[in-house]
Amino acid sequence: MTTDSPAISPATEPTPVLLQRPRWRDTFDSLRVFNYRLYVISQIIANTSGWMQKIATDWLVNELTHNVALVGVTVFLQFAPVLVFGVWGGVIADRVDKRRLMMTTQSVTVLLCASLGIVTLLGVVTVWEVWATAFLLGLVAVVEGPARSAFVNEMVGHRRLRNAISLNASIFHLGGLLGPAISGVLIAVVGSGWSISVNAVAAILVVITLACMRVRELLPSPRAERSKGQIREGLSYVLSKPTIFWPMIMLAFVSMFGMTLPVLLVSFADHVYMTGATGYGLYSSAAAVGALTGAVLSTRRMNVRLRTIMFAAGLFGLALILAGLAPWEPLFLVFLVSIGVSRLLFATGAESIVQLSTNRSIRGRVMSIYSMIMLGGQALGGPISGAIADRFGVHVAMTIAGAVPALAAIVIAIVLARSGRLALKIRLSGRQRFVQIVPRSVRTAEAG
Repeated sequence: MTTDSPAISPATEPTPVLLQRPRWRDTFDSLRVFNYRLYVISQIIANTSGWMQKIATDWLVNELTHNVALVGVTVFLQFAPVLVFGVWGGVIADRVDKRRLMMTTQSVTVLLCASLGIVTLLGVVTVWEVWATAFLLGLVAVVEGPARSAFVNEMVGHRRLRNAISLNASIFHLGGLLGPAISGVLIAVVGSGWSISVNAVAAILVVITLACMRVRELLPSPRAERSKGQIREGLSYVLSKPTIFWPMIMLAFVSMFGMTLPVLLVSFADHVYMTGATGYGLYSSAAAVGALTGAVLSTRRMNVRLRTIMFAAGLFGLALILAGLAPWEPLFLVFLVSIGVSRLLFATGAESIVQLSTNRSIRGRVMSIYSMIMLGGQALGGPISGAIADRFGVHVAMTIAGAVPALAAIVIAIVLARSGRLALKIRLSGRQRFVQIVPRSVRTAEAG
């Protein structure tokens, strides 16, 4: 376990609990911080262009191979490095200056995206080059992901952290709303190369904004000294805290089965509704509309609890099932919006409770494990979803993608209820019909 002296880093700070719902004018409270405003500007541009590249890359592989399972391989190669090396990325993030580390990783991103964009524009790109770039970008994400998560706290402080996490999700999915739509048009008009090249320009802007920050106003986390057993220390820390452990377990099911949606949307656009790249962008944008809504709603939360996180995960699974069973396209779009809302309520809740439950001196390692589960789950789930879609059809694949996390949410909720000495009280007769969670002693007494 991590030990901290007050002079270096306080123990895990109390989770902020609001006694009343935040005012609407405080919805964007974190933007009052100058450094975070700079960060937000760069992230809006970077996330929009990142989504543009993702859509273009997935569609490019589909055009080169005409095989949705190989689109899943692309997803796997992008996220596999995090699955294998993720924890080491957290150790690096805990040891170094996070702002400088992010400037370095973004500079590498410029080179990778520019190279892939050029060969695509020249018409000489091969699927192997796309896969190599996806893998190298995955290696960049190994260290950048945990550094970015921990750096948010250094910009806004503990009190505004929950608000900043929700705003980060809003920014990410605002990019998910704009990026696919723009990319779909660009692909249809001029091809995938320009959508990929734009991401190189965006990475340059990120480097510039990081360089322009007021360093003296940052709240740097204490750096971890080099020592043996730091990875083991991070794993032990996760296992010892239920508010970290259970959200990560739930995240594993959601990411492996529910977050492989892009792979399935390619198949819906190409084989079910015959809408092509424009339709793929539309479906991704519909999910992003819901996600943006969910992210804004999450800023209105008073508290973050394990039960609300499991409830949101269950709703997410149900929305996926309904989308898989949808008989016509307009209804499918409605369920995609629902998928976006419930996914973001789960994601912002899970990340908030994990970060707020983690000591700052070990946060990089904890968030690297979190990222490893989230991205690694997608790496494993991408080929699985693609294979199921090819073998049994995309409707079956979407239904399975929702059923697994929904079932997991129910099981974990029952485990948490039992560990908290709670029981489920159900009354289906008489005037009052209800489902209620009560102390187990009350349930036992009534049964007696």
